[in-house]
Amino acid sequence: MDDVKNNRNFLKANFLDLHLIQTDQQKNLPQPPLQKDSPRKTESIPLVPWHKIDLPIDSLKSCIEKRRSHRNFTDQPITLSELSFLLWSTQGVKEVITRQDRAYATLRSVPSAGARHPFETYLIILNVEGLQQGVYRYLPLAHELLPLFSDPELADKINDATFGQDFCGKSAAVFLWSVIPYRTEWRYSISAHKVILLDCGHVCQNLYLAAEAIQTGTCAIGAYDQSKVDQLLHLDGVDEFIIYLAPVGKI
Repeated sequence: MDDVKNNRNFLKANFLDLHLIQTDQQKNLPQPPLQKDSPRKTESIPLVPWHKIDLPIDSLKSCIEKRRSHRNFTDQPITLSELSFLLWSTQGVKEVITRQDRAYATLRSVPSAGARHPFETYLIILNVEGLQQGVYRYLPLAHELLPLFSDPELADKINDATFGQDFCGKSAAVFLWSVIPYRTEWRYSISAHKVILLDCGHVCQNLYLAAEAIQTGTCAIGAYDQSKVDQLLHLDGVDEFIIYLAPVGKI
């Protein structure tokens, strides 16, 4: 039990300790990119722009009232417009802030400490109209999808990586958020990791509300095999790794 109690310190704010060190930002070290680079040979897929998404959307009051975790999905696919809405609602970029003619930060549909937004959104697409099954990455700066690879066993592999939570493989799409810790560490150093977890909660809650708004459902998953899910998405598990995931489907 002592080990458990000692680990509670991870949850506590330690921003007063920041004055004891110099962050990489204070050292004038290069800022990490706002978004992972994309392979030049891979052509991205445009999503429906936010202002052109035309869906029947429930009121915020109704979405909060109905919000729950859904583990039973129908076989009905979700549309590209619906997927576009969910992606913009969770990581959509509203404004790029520049300093000295360089992209410095983004203002998005969710808050993030210091506007660092340390996450990348990966998607296991299983049943989305107009998209082949496979793994994709969301490009928030362009509001596009980047196809990464296909795998006929994706449904089985994500079920296995989530300890048999087989509703994942029966969903239309699984949202998987990776974290690139250095985006936040660059500014906050030893205080980065608490706020990263807070930021992640903001993202998934937006998915819950956005899903309810368009008559789809989701269920946040924090119990998964870290090595298996990182390997499934070809992540190194050190400088980038999965931190949260949630399947989405029609209910």
